[in-house]
Amino acid sequence: MKDFSNRYIFTFAVVMVAIVAVILSLAATLLRPAQERNYEVEKKRSMLESIGLFAEREDVTAMYDKHIRESFVVDLSGNIITGVDAFDIDLGKELKKEDNDIRLPVFKAVTESNEDVIIVPVSGAGLWGPIWGYIALKSDMSTIFGVTYDHKGETPGLGAEINETSFESRFSGKKLFEGDTFVSISLVKTGADPSDQHAVDAISGGTITSRGLEAMLKDCLGFYEPFLKSNMERQ
Repeated sequence: MKDFSNRYIFTFAVVMVAIVAVILSLAATLLRPAQERNYEVEKKRSMLESIGLFAEREDVTAMYDKHIRESFVVDLSGNIITGVDAFDIDLGKELKKEDNDIRLPVFKAVTESNEDVIIVPVSGAGLWGPIWGYIALKSDMSTIFGVTYDHKGETPGLGAEINETSFESRFSGKKLFEGDTFVSISLVKTGADPSDQHAVDAISGGTITSRGLEAMLKDCLGFYEPFLKSNMERQ
């Protein structure tokens, strides 16, 4: 009788586990289209925010189609790679590949004031997890038009301030190049000199996040250096 009871409990447990697994699998399958749609909308919204456009969810796609005019992919030498959709590329995953396999997405856009810019993604690590964003550059391929940053789990009131407009606005007008030399943007803990075209004030109390963001800009935008320089020469 005891053996029968044990077999019953074991069988019941196995059946319940199987049922739960099926339910979870179905839920994941049914929810995937909505998750992918949310990811697409947020990605488009972030790119629009980097050029100063803020859209309601229902307006994002229309505004994206209006302002993002072209997209393409380049390699580390700045050469265009055909047959790849820039929107589908996850830069964070690309950066884990061997150099010869890295693909870099580029988006050509026009601002509300009809200024031509390009938008490129950046991806890195903060204090508690991933940080990422988009950098919009003016046609000189050096001057920052605007930025947008986000994070997965930075500390509220400290590192999490990277996605506050008050912080993001510090980057507008800063330059990535000093002459022909790529220098990126420094985040200065003690306060950047307002006349310094290559530095901004770091986040107060968010030292590690600031360092992570500084490294993200230097590393990611550094990968784009050949593309940016080759297009400077065409100006």
